[in-house]
Amino acid sequence: MKNKFKLLATVMILVIFSLACNLSQITQFFGEYPEFSGALLFQDAFSDPSSGWDRVRSPEGMTDYENDRYRIVVNAANADYWSNPGLYFEDVQIDVDALKSAGPDDNDFGVLCRYQDTGNFYFLIISSDGYYGIGIVEDGHQRLLEPPQMYHSETIITGNSVNHLQAICQGSRLALSVNGELIAEIHDSSFSSGDVGLIVGSFDEPGVDVLFDNLSVKIP
Repeated sequence: MKNKFKLLATVMILVIFSLACNLSQITQFFGEYPEFSGALLFQDAFSDPSSGWDRVRSPEGMTDYENDRYRIVVNAANADYWSNPGLYFEDVQIDVDALKSAGPDDNDFGVLCRYQDTGNFYFLIISSDGYYGIGIVEDGHQRLLEPPQMYHSETIITGNSVNHLQAICQGSRLALSVNGELIAEIHDSSFSSGDVGLIVGSFDEPGVDVLFDNLSVKIP
């Protein structure tokens, strides 16, 4: 069990852009909004640097495309960096492969859903030492929803390894599966729609380096 956790609003250094698109803009790229389970809303293999994700590099870290993946590096202690494609969704199933390529195992990384702005969103995360959690940032205040502290799961592959994450945000249900196994589920009705995103965080030791690939967003 991890007792420590960060306040995202007080430690974020990179400036991330807020929502810039709405449902009509999604329709422009993907046609009529599909309403059946399993329908693909958005996908990205990160081979096209113009697909909409933030491209920021600084001494404190980076969020950028690199070698057909999306890379987030956190070079500051107790900080969280994230990025969004600037889209709008309601119910979503987010799948992504995440590789911790360097840095401490005491970290956190995962996906965001129903992202309103830098102070309001859900996050579903794991760590390279095998912990997980589902949480919310609301009005700039962060808290874990399930479990109330990060708990350990043998399903998570530790160290410099690839884990497949699946997050479902459907109605009030928030669920996190890792490598095909459901490990956390909670109900919360604070947000019903918004952007998706990717997030990486550090604790006492900086240098967390995570690569994301094969992202898809579907209707659950």
